[in-house]
Amino acid sequence: MKWTLAERVKALTPSTTLAITAKAKEMKSQGIDVIGLGAGEPDFNTPEHIISSAYNSMQEGHTKYTPSGGLQELKEAIADKFKSDQGIDYKNSEIIVTSGAKHALYTLFQVLLNEGDQVIIPSPYWVSYPEQVKLAGGVPLFVEGKEDNSYKITPEQLKEVITPTTKAVIINSPSNPTGMLYSETELKELGQVCIEHNILIVSDEIYEKLVYGDHQHISIAQISEELKAQTIIINGVSKSHSMTGWRIGYAAGDESIIKAMTNLASHSTSNPTTTSQHGAVAAYRGTQEPVETMRKAFEERLNIVFEKLNAIPGFNCLKPQGAFYLFPNVKEASKLCGYDSVDSFAKALLEEAKVAVIPGSGFGTPHNIRLSYATSLHLLESAIERIHSFVQSKIDNHS
Repeated sequence: MKWTLAERVKALTPSTTLAITAKAKEMKSQGIDVIGLGAGEPDFNTPEHIISSAYNSMQEGHTKYTPSGGLQELKEAIADKFKSDQGIDYKNSEIIVTSGAKHALYTLFQVLLNEGDQVIIPSPYWVSYPEQVKLAGGVPLFVEGKEDNSYKITPEQLKEVITPTTKAVIINSPSNPTGMLYSETELKELGQVCIEHNILIVSDEIYEKLVYGDHQHISIAQISEELKAQTIIINGVSKSHSMTGWRIGYAAGDESIIKAMTNLASHSTSNPTTTSQHGAVAAYRGTQEPVETMRKAFEERLNIVFEKLNAIPGFNCLKPQGAFYLFPNVKEASKLCGYDSVDSFAKALLEEAKVAVIPGSGFGTPHNIRLSYATSLHLLESAIERIHSFVQSKIDNHS
């Protein structure tokens, strides 16, 4: 029997990131020497004290259901983290623990959006933002962050697209895929527009601990009490503590929204994984030295490979300020190599140069590719050498 699928899933766009990663894995399984730069997760193992704490929690019998919104102990640890890192006060009732930050976003849009409500999404954007908005019956409204403005949107751009049905705007700082940060002044100006038009700010801060050089992460919620009241913060331990597979994220903000999210979670996931929650308590209560060790390693890799990447003909890359991605504009390189699109160029890099990168079209920016430096320095340097040789050989053949 052939079943008819729901219209809501028919409209979904498959994840470009997962598709490229799957293709690279398939080639590797065939014995092909592929270097994958599509990873959206740290290449470090979860710190030992977190693993030990989670193991001990199981031995102590903590293997049953928890409250749908998460362990009170974990909520308290998260609240303490907000207080110490950003100087923001949140009550436990203003925090929900979820099965990853992605689930926090999904649940938020489900409780927030009615059919036709608009959510402003700056591009480049993380691939799941528009799909989650569509699943909730909302309408993604894209605003281009210009390359000459470090891929960030301006208050003027935000004002221009607001309509009576605009419900929220997403701010992702540091950004996936660009690695760029919004300054305090930029956030304040964007926030003022949101206050004037009563638009909820969804502040995705999952990469907050991975910031480089003299740059500093600022949460829009820490700027003023008025902006805090207008903001839902999305965060988690996946990137900061290399706990991607543990699936622990959280949201913090307006109590009525958090309560609605908790009610919805009680009918979907019941609760985030108990053992993982105990691990997350240790992540925030224990030493932060592994976090800094990982951050320094990423910064070192970035500083070593950045100039090498920009030395490739036709590549133009702004230096990331955070996260662990390089996002070069390769429109000129694609043309020099004889390809009519960056997607075709990225496909050729995988099939011929044996380097897997993510085409920017999946992030709403068709002239770029995303490369993750969450892999060893040796592999990074080898991958960039392969890309450089590939591009140069194509140029030589076309000249």
